[in-house]
Amino acid sequence: MTALHLTLPLTLLGLFAQAHAANLTVRSDAKLGPVLQDSRGMTLYLYTKDEPGKSNCYDQCAAAWPPLLAADLPKLPAGVTGKLSLVARKDGQKQVAYNGWPLYYWVKDTKPGETTGQNVGKVWYAVNPGPSVQVASLGALGKGLVDAGGMTLYLYTKDAKNVSNCYDGCAAAWPPLLTAYLPTASADLQPHLGTTTRKDGAVQVTYDGQPLYYWVKDKKPGDTTGQNVGNVWFIVQP
Repeated sequence: MTALHLTLPLTLLGLFAQAHAANLTVRSDAKLGPVLQDSRGMTLYLYTKDEPGKSNCYDQCAAAWPPLLAADLPKLPAGVTGKLSLVARKDGQKQVAYNGWPLYYWVKDTKPGETTGQNVGKVWYAVNPGPSVQVASLGALGKGLVDAGGMTLYLYTKDAKNVSNCYDGCAAAWPPLLTAYLPTASADLQPHLGTTTRKDGAVQVTYDGQPLYYWVKDKKPGDTTGQNVGNVWFIVQP
């Protein structure tokens, strides 16, 4: 009875997940930053006990965390970096993976936009698409850190190491760069990246302990209108 009880829901969930895998999308979550989701807006997660190109979530685990299945490789939204692939599961079904990480749903997410699976067991995380931080040429200012879309990132000299002091009106003008999981970057930048937890529980990306921010008056990639605002805001030069 136990096997039948697990198999039927998983089969139905697999068919349901497969129907929504054709085109993945990205939304901006208030606490987690950019989050990968399916075509209905349901959050997708990764499992840190998986291995690149291999799922280790089966049986009761897969009942709670249904894999995102697909017969054909789905597409990422335009401008989203990273690579999708299909991973073979033990039952022969194909699971969608992002940069090698197999993707899953969480059964307790019941409507689009929910992220109740975030940090469950400290092994399940919503998927942040693309590298969080990269280096770009910022004109006369030289090279500086930008996000995956090329928007300039800033530091605040009134912050302490791994502590943000920018909230309320400050955070409205200088939105923090948020992440759901360990931020990613090129090999030379990766050792410098980390995270800090904000007062509201959001996780903010740091560079050498400096929390990173945007500036609302920057309208397009390459803008640096936040440089030296108030003599306390500056681009981040690697």
